[in-house]
Order: sequence, then C-alpha cells, then structure tokens
Amino acid sequence: MPLFVLPFPALDPVIVSFGPFAIRWYALAYIAGLLLGWFYARALVRRPTLWGGRPIPSETDLDDMLVYCALGVILGGRLFYVLFYNLEFFLANPAEIPAIWRGGMSFHGGLVGCAAALILLAKKKNLPILSFADIASAVVPIGLFFGRVANFINGELWGRVTDVPWAMVFPYAGPVPRHPSQLYEAVLEGLLILIVLYAVIQRGGLKRPGYVSGLFGVLYALGRIASEFFREPDPQLGFLFGRATMGMLLSLPLLAAGLWLMQRSRRA
Repeated sequence: MPLFVLPFPALDPVIVSFGPFAIRWYALAYIAGLLLGWFYARALVRRPTLWGGRPIPSETDLDDMLVYCALGVILGGRLFYVLFYNLEFFLANPAEIPAIWRGGMSFHGGLVGCAAALILLAKKKNLPILSFADIASAVVPIGLFFGRVANFINGELWGRVTDVPWAMVFPYAGPVPRHPSQLYEAVLEGLLILIVLYAVIQRGGLKRPGYVSGLFGVLYALGRIASEFFREPDPQLGFLFGRATMGMLLSLPLLAAGLWLMQRSRRA
C-alpha cells in the first residue's frame, strides 16, 4: 500500500443534461475523435506529394468513409464483445445484444468491422482498399486517445492493484489503489502511435501502399499487449492462462497482419 495515493478527479460523466437528454464525456470523446480524424484525413488527401502518384480518395470519398467506418466499428465491436468477452451471458439474454448503450465493445472487433466496411467502400468507389486503409490507420489513434481519456473520466476499465506513487482509488473499483491504465493506453495506443505515423507519413510512408496500415497494426498490438500487463482483466473472463488476457490474444493476429502488410509494402 503506497503512503500517498493520487485523488481520482471525480468528474461527472454527464457534462450537461436537458431533462431526459444528457451529453456525456464519452459521447463527446467519440464526436471529437471523428471530427478531428475527418479533418486530418482531408488534410492528407489535399497533399498529393505525400502519395507519390498513388490513387487518392477524394474529399467526398472521405465523407462516405466516415459513415462506413462508423457503422463497421459499431457492428464489429459489438459482435466481437458478444463472441469473445461475454458469450455465455448473451446466449442467455439475446435481447441484450443490441443494447450497446449499456457498454460492451471490442476494439479488435471494431477494427475488423471497419476493415470490412472499407473493402465494400473501395469496391464501390473502384479505388484500392489500401488507399482507404492507410488513411483510416493514420487517423484512428486520435479516436483511441480521446476514447481512453473518456474511460478514465468515467472511472471504468481501471488498472490492477499497485503501490506506484501515481496509483489511484477508482470510485467503482473498491478501496485499493490501482494503475490508471486508461491513461497508459491513451498514450501508448493513441498519442504515441499518432506521432510515429505522422513522422512516417512526412517521410513518404503513404507512397508504399499498406505500410502505414501495417505499422499501425504492429504498434497498436504491441501497445495493447503492454497495457494489458497493467489493466484489470474483464471480471467475467479474468486471466485465460498464465497471465494472458483476451486483449493480448486478440492482438496477436493483428500483430501478424501488420507485419505481413509492412513486408508486402516493401515489395510493392
């Protein structure tokens, strides 16, 4: 038990309410991530020198990409959560499956859903899938950063018990101090990846189809696996074997796919 524990900044998850309607930090984080990502994506397609002659989606295509990806993230994220995180509960309560407002989404599932949506959009627009995938990969860390900060504000997805000097007692996690693992993830999965990909893009990363997508996959998988060592596993799953968690296992295929895409881009 540490001698000093940082106080949890108990912010109200609801920013403002109007009768039965409420604006929450979590919703604002998603909106901020989508809008900032959309602006960043438009800035990328406005600079053809970054692409080295590759086919570039138009700004109108990006509007469609935003809608397709949003639907893909919701459907894929919920499906993976049902299948991999709480299948027994949802088999017993199938009416709860569409109730996403009660929580329960998987990033890995959202990524798969987004990839499927981009494939459909690329076919519709007759553009290479990797042109859309590289843009999406460049902007996704923005949403990841804001999403993890919102998790922290909500006091959810907390870390494991610890005695580090910056430990916090979360309001719904009992009286023991824990890692603020949401902030670790905000930095590792969001801010750090955004900075690295930006630097790579400025050095010609978009000229190699699939390289930015692959690098995102590798960096996210490594960042998520590292974060899982500090994050408390989902209570209905716990540790799967040894100290492995579901988040770690689902990151391994993403790591392999990212390495394959990076290697493929070198031969393109």
